[in-house]
Amino acid sequence: MTDKHFIFQRIQNFAGEGFDPTADDQVATMLRSKFNIYLPQRTSIDKSLESTSSDHEIINLIIQYRTMSA
Repeated sequence: MTDKHFIFQRIQNFAGEGFDPTADDQVATMLRSKFNIYLPQRTSIDKSLESTSSDHEIINLIIQYRTMSA
């Protein structure tokens, strides 16, 4: 299994800045500003991320990070 810290580092490297991948507003803002990815409206941000997971590798990393236990 992949280490949660390693996934976090990969997310930060893609983003080029520090942000909290568990904070919904920070995730949406970073995706919009850095990658021009606008998440569709769904019942939760996790469902929005899942529906756009093929748009960029960082989205899959964020999903993986958010589902990993501490």
